[in-house]
Amino acid sequence: MSIERVKEFFAQYGIENRIKEFNVSSATVELAANALKCEPCRIAKTLAFMVGDKPVLIVAAGDAKVDNKKYKAQFGTKAKMLTPDEAVSLIGHEVGGICPFAVNDGVSVYLDISLKRFDTVYPACGSSNSGIELTIEELEKYSSYLAWVDVCKGWI
Repeated sequence: MSIERVKEFFAQYGIENRIKEFNVSSATVELAANALKCEPCRIAKTLAFMVGDKPVLIVAAGDAKVDNKKYKAQFGTKAKMLTPDEAVSLIGHEVGGICPFAVNDGVSVYLDISLKRFDTVYPACGSSNSGIELTIEELEKYSSYLAWVDVCKGWI
């Protein structure tokens, strides 16, 4: 199970006990915000795309939407989200629980600048009923991100 991979991943840093699991779904921004009792904008949603033949994750604020022009300028191609089946096989997590932790080899992770306005954010942990509060510095450390990008709109 994907959440077990994330727990094992965080165990190497001694923070697996910070993962919260819920009796309710946290598969959407709104559901996650309700489960975590935080503002929807502080949910760090992880969006999965294909860039050429490579899977790419973009972690963005809950109130941000991908801006197609910015995305194309950054990645040189149109935004093409993964299907649920592709997400499982290429990323290693199911839609609703996709996160930038304990992902399959070959997955590139980018953090969108929409997150930088917060001290802490809440990404999923590999299941549709989990989350963890992380500082931006912790998100950078644990996500093994390649770069900060500016590919979203609607959050300012």
